[in-house]
Amino acid sequence: MQKRDVFADVTSGSRAAAERPGMQKLLGYAERGDTVVVWRVDRLGRSLIDVLNTVNLLRERGIQLRSVSDGIDPATSTGRLMLNMLATLAEYERELIVERVNAGIAAARQNGTRFGRPVVDPSVVADKLAIAADARAKGRSAEDAARLVGWSRATLYRHQKAQAARQDSKM
Repeated sequence: MQKRDVFADVTSGSRAAAERPGMQKLLGYAERGDTVVVWRVDRLGRSLIDVLNTVNLLRERGIQLRSVSDGIDPATSTGRLMLNMLATLAEYERELIVERVNAGIAAARQNGTRFGRPVVDPSVVADKLAIAADARAKGRSAEDAARLVGWSRATLYRHQKAQAARQDSKM
């Protein structure tokens, strides 16, 4: 019977493979002569350089690599050629996705779509600040006063700071 362990990362793809917690656990666990099996080679990194660095790191440690769906063996010259081609195509595909997403966002903005938090009516903010100030004057804590108007303490402080800045700019 063969011992098998699974190492996975559920994290942002912008981090280099060697910085990801799952890869760090794998690197701490794998020993010379072990074989790392991946579903696809492009899962080893988010860019060609990252994939190649990861493959080289494994090879330097004497750890073999096998790809289930690609059938790539980086120990051979043909395998390294295929690895480079697939990693390049994967990087190209990610760049196309980013371009499409950015184009979609630009088109949505041109059609009037607003992104981010909804704009809050300044008079509503002023009313809530007045209620919170009254509660504070009656001895309630900042957290209680903020909760009274449906805010966190940090939101209360942020609105108070913005109100003070507006008043300072009027003078």
